[in-house]
Amino acid sequence: MPKITLKYLTTNQVKFEDVVLYFSAGTKLAFCLCVDAVVSCVENLCKAEAETGEFPIKLSNHFTENSASSRKKKALYFLKSIYENDAIQFNTSLPFSERVNDLVSRLDLEEIVLQMSKGGGSTNGSSGGPAPAIPRLGIGPWEWQTECMRGDAGAGNATSFPQSIGLAASFSQRLMYKMAAATSVEVRAKHNDFWKKKIYYGHAGLSCFSPVINIMRHPLWGRNQETYGEDPYLSGEMVSAFTSALRGSHPRFFRVATVCKHFDAYGGPENIPTSRLVFNANVTEHDLRMTFLPQFKACVEGGAMGVMCSYNSVNGVPACANKRLLTDILRKEWGFKGFVISDAGALEFTILNHFYFHSKVDAAAGCANAGVNLELPAYQYNFQVYENLTQAVQQGKVEQTKLVELVKPLFYTRMRLGEFDPPDMNPYTKLNLSVIQSPEHQAISLEAAVKSLVLLKNENNFLPLNGKMGKIAIIGPMANNPTQQLGDYSADVDPQFMTTPLTGLSPLGEQVLYVAGCNETKCQHYNKSDVINAVSKAELTFLCLGTGQAIETENTDRRNMLLPGKQVEILSDVIKYSKGYIVLLLFSGGPLDIRVADQSDRIPAILQCFFPAQATGAALYNVITMANKDSNPAARLPFTWYYSDEQVPSMTNYSMANRTYRYYDGDPLYPFGYGLSYTTFKFSDLVLNPVKVKAGNNVSASFTVTNTGPLDGDVVCQVYISWLNATMTTPKVQLVAFDRQNIPQGKNETFNFMIKSSQMALWVDGKGFIIEPGDIKVYAGGQLPEQKKQIPKSNVLQEIFSIYT
Repeated sequence: MPKITLKYLTTNQVKFEDVVLYFSAGTKLAFCLCVDAVVSCVENLCKAEAETGEFPIKLSNHFTENSASSRKKKALYFLKSIYENDAIQFNTSLPFSERVNDLVSRLDLEEIVLQMSKGGGSTNGSSGGPAPAIPRLGIGPWEWQTECMRGDAGAGNATSFPQSIGLAASFSQRLMYKMAAATSVEVRAKHNDFWKKKIYYGHAGLSCFSPVINIMRHPLWGRNQETYGEDPYLSGEMVSAFTSALRGSHPRFFRVATVCKHFDAYGGPENIPTSRLVFNANVTEHDLRMTFLPQFKACVEGGAMGVMCSYNSVNGVPACANKRLLTDILRKEWGFKGFVISDAGALEFTILNHFYFHSKVDAAAGCANAGVNLELPAYQYNFQVYENLTQAVQQGKVEQTKLVELVKPLFYTRMRLGEFDPPDMNPYTKLNLSVIQSPEHQAISLEAAVKSLVLLKNENNFLPLNGKMGKIAIIGPMANNPTQQLGDYSADVDPQFMTTPLTGLSPLGEQVLYVAGCNETKCQHYNKSDVINAVSKAELTFLCLGTGQAIETENTDRRNMLLPGKQVEILSDVIKYSKGYIVLLLFSGGPLDIRVADQSDRIPAILQCFFPAQATGAALYNVITMANKDSNPAARLPFTWYYSDEQVPSMTNYSMANRTYRYYDGDPLYPFGYGLSYTTFKFSDLVLNPVKVKAGNNVSASFTVTNTGPLDGDVVCQVYISWLNATMTTPKVQLVAFDRQNIPQGKNETFNFMIKSSQMALWVDGKGFIIEPGDIKVYAGGQLPEQKKQIPKSNVLQEIFSIYT
């Protein structure tokens, strides 16, 4: 007799009277949802514990078509409809699109509205989630929400990887892919465990509300740390690797779905000088197309299933009510087939903060008509705007057919994640909690932390250190601060997996003098005497300063670029009173005003650490000592490090003029793409082919890199272009290719790259992207060309190609 499970009948080859239903722990829930509510005779069987093995139920032994019980008849006909392949959402032989269309056609208006209203936002299942079960169709509850920017956040112990801005500094798509793949494995394993325990709320979902791909356009924005920096191309390449890794390699199922955020023109303020919940970003079409949209297009092209619309308004229209962004550009221009989810409470805020709508019904209709598929409610409210969609339909403010189309991508995503197929078909359902903090994932966390550290200063090759010293001092509020070194949206790390600068660097001294100086990074109270006493005795001082999420995070902008509170005084005192040299370790999402440190001969070495997460201490030890051949620093700044915030315009001014390396006219302290190594590299033999190209065609190119220094190390190759005779506004230079490769001492490698025709195009209002005839200069090397601050002994190659029509 064939073995058939309740949810997954795909054949008509047996008689109904002979069907035996086999169910185990994996399929028991569906059986109970569908049958237990209406058939008392199988109730006890449904409640039976089934941890292992299978429990057969022969239908003819329990009820027949002649049964007097109407409840039994209902169950019989329901089961028969599944058997006859009527409910084809479970038919794995059909295309997903056909299965989705059939499923959605069976939903009534109230069911559609509830599915669109419950995007998450609840920690206990009380309000915003999960999307409710639909027992009559065999559909279980579904939780959408989780956060996995660089580790499974808010879901219990998980591996924590460096903050996004540090991952961007690695300039390595391969590293990004490894990190995201490890993250998605843990997300799926946690999800499987939550589902087994019937936990359908909190961060139990499979749609990661990650990554943040907004542009870092101002140094004081609180969420800079979550971004991939200031360059649209770098951000686009990183999000492509991230999205691919989360999805996995299976041809049928997604391991995890990506939801790119926040769409769009969201880059501060959070709270200074005004709230993000009321802010309107006035953006020119040129800046929108050249700076704010490209990385989201890369997200769509990379296969992301979701996009999250942002809190702010864009040119007077709230982003989550902005039909031009969500439908005209995202769907019609780019062909996006996935779903749009609101940021938490963003639909409510269109009424309460932007005053764009005057009622919940109008807001529900307006956001649905704009293209929002799913509402992520604000946890502080006990209502959802989309609960009013039924009234909106009844009042003629939105068509029910519109809602039908909006709910389809939600069920398509759930199908691709495997909800409606037999668990045995989906290899990702086998993942369990044994993968959490696995040795492999811990190794990736350490590798990522090492590759994220940017060496900003290294006078007279002070680093790497060799051998153990007698007495060292480890000073500062970030020296032993595991919470703040994680950054925001980190995984919850079991302390046993955490290393801090204090624990990581202590082996470098026979005696260690540790003084925090302040009890928090805000540094309102400074223990001056203890700091002076320690540094005056130490042969070497490691000074650990910075911000952490106490200073810069979601909802919190920085007021200036100064070191927080009395950290400025700590820096001054350590310089003044230290016996030995000082290595400055900085922990921040954005640039700090460290001109004093950069100019001080008492500080021969500075490392920008960002927020390296659980492996902070181990990574610092490896890099500072070059513990192995893979520990030679090579990371590069993914943003412009200004001298001070006085060098950039107001945060509320959304013009890109004089912002980021692409448009900045001044000399920064450290330019975009800057970072030192313990070895040196020479670039040679730049070849372009062709040197005269017809508009619309690509240019291929190559150059050679030789490790001319004393040590093995990674090189970060950077290729930029500039438009020499354009008749329209252009970036000063634009990154068009990059790669990170390890080259042994004395060896060389060839770097091949392509300058795509789309990278030669410029936006012209009223015409779109066009490619002008003219000359384009190509720069190839290890840094941004023509900067005042340059990497020593690192040349930049230049060649020109011409475009004709």
